[in-house]
Amino acid sequence: MNEKIVVEARNIIKDFNVAKSTTHILKDISLKIEKGEFVSIMGQSGSGKSTLLYILGGLDQPTKGSVYINQKNLAKLNDNQMSQFRRRKIGFIFQFYNLIPNLNVEENIMLPLLLDGKKMKDYKQQLNHILEIVGLTERRKHTPRELSGGQQQRVAIARALIGQPEILFADEPTGNLDSKTGEDIMKLLQKINKMNQQTIIMVTHSNEAAQYSHRTIIVKDGQINNPIK
Repeated sequence: MNEKIVVEARNIIKDFNVAKSTTHILKDISLKIEKGEFVSIMGQSGSGKSTLLYILGGLDQPTKGSVYINQKNLAKLNDNQMSQFRRRKIGFIFQFYNLIPNLNVEENIMLPLLLDGKKMKDYKQQLNHILEIVGLTERRKHTPRELSGGQQQRVAIARALIGQPEILFADEPTGNLDSKTGEDIMKLLQKINKMNQQTIIMVTHSNEAAQYSHRTIIVKDGQINNPIK
């Protein structure tokens, strides 16, 4: 297996069964993503793009097929191993931020490490560095309600980065933002990708957002609709 490949999907099928009806969400999808790539996944609503992202990131399981991250088959991990693997190897950014309202910026950022049994004092230098990268040093003691939407998304990005994940998964990171703020967020993700050789896999409906990535995978009716590298 090519050591440059950090994410590989092999013949992914995802079905949903409701009563006696089966809906085919993903239909035999295979793809490979290399270390340091910034990849966009695009498609219309209902195309299966977010389902694909969640399967690649281990938040959902395929009906058939396999996902490998760093040559590790996610299907071989039990629930505890999978939870630990996600906390230590993967970062997630969601459209709606998912911040804890009564925690301040630095507490929200540190939450994944605290849940993993780490101590905040041991990550002070790393926290300061990430706050500087996302431009929130002066807002570190603010709570989410004291921040704009763009600032809240920057907190979410910082939270995803604090554990130094090998792969960053982003689901519509600009979908809840105005165009100017969305552009700022995409420039930040591009900066992180270039600065850290950070692998980023992003779902977006925005052609403008996709322009910041290295390549775009089009999903249509549960299938990849363009040639894949």
